[in-house]
Amino acid sequence: MFSHPLDRPVWSMLCGRQAHLAEGDARARRIDPGYGPFGAAADEGAAAQAALAGLVPEAGELWIVERSPPPLPPGVREVKRATLAQMVAEGPPPAPRPGDPPIIPLGEDHADDMAALADHARPGPWGSKTRFYGPFYGIVEQGRLLAMAGQRMLMPGMAEVSGVATWADCRGRGFARALIAHVMREMALRGDRPFLHSYADNAGAIGLYESLGFARRCDIHLLAVAR
Repeated sequence: MFSHPLDRPVWSMLCGRQAHLAEGDARARRIDPGYGPFGAAADEGAAAQAALAGLVPEAGELWIVERSPPPLPPGVREVKRATLAQMVAEGPPPAPRPGDPPIIPLGEDHADDMAALADHARPGPWGSKTRFYGPFYGIVEQGRLLAMAGQRMLMPGMAEVSGVATWADCRGRGFARALIAHVMREMALRGDRPFLHSYADNAGAIGLYESLGFARRCDIHLLAVAR
């Protein structure tokens, strides 16, 4: 029914550029749990859905993200469903603006600060290896990590902006805008077109993304399940 890699983003990432992070087989795959909870079945048939159910962890959740509302795999319970806005960048990334704060690459020395910021801001699932998805960048003042952004899913010629997070007392200073624009420029330099996901009812975030050159491609469906 759907043919674009973004129609089945988790399956596309785990069968393509990030297949080295996958667990499972041709029926169903999930990402290494240290990176996050994402998984997908090859199709909606009984064998694939049973294999996907087998990848649900004993503790925690599995997140399924599909263009069509995904079915509930057998023997698991639904934790939540949500609708996401899938957005793709149109045209070149924004140029730096006068007054943008200095942005630095984040590394192992920032791992604890990144985890604390993710726990505070909840930009999406964050695990012990999430920072290894790819380059993350941050804004640091007086030794404190104030905000960050990076990447997650990789598709053919495309990369997902993700992990955008700012401490509550640092919001309103343009950090998210500056960081997203920086990540977009880095992606463009290596030949990737940026895309991202936002909860469909988060009008503020969607407005920011539109101002940075993203356009809504479609709605996409999230199903979180657990044992």
